Amino acid sequence: MIDTQSHSGDRGPLRRILSSFFSILQTRLELIGIELAEEKDRLLMVLFMGLAAMMLATMALIALTALIAIAFWDTYRWQALAGITIVYAIAAIVFALKARSGLRNAPMIFEATLHEFQKDREIFRKH
Repeated sequence: MIDTQSHSGDRGPLRRILSSFFSILQTRLELIGIELAEEKDRLLMVLFMGLAAMMLATMALIALTALIAIAFWDTYRWQALAGITIVYAIAAIVFALKARSGLRNAPMIFEATLHEFQKDREIFRKH
């Protein structure tokens, strides 16, 4: 009888520690889920807006190209078309470089979760 009480007494603190550990783990996993959902929503919105912008910009560039070609058709048709092509190429390079920079400077995914895990690790090291 005494042995069973001492074993159950030893398991009490261990159970509390394990319970706390799993509670913390559950909270962190919920945080990961929230961050994933937020990132998915953000990416879908950016993708939709980007596609809409590209479609409208393409339509505008086609109309601009036709307008310039018609305006200079009798005098400088090939020079006008060459100038438009150069402008489009330079703009494409600028936007490609900006897109690459945006991807390189994106915030780290799960930053808040990793920060919380770091705080948890430091708390457990102190005790």
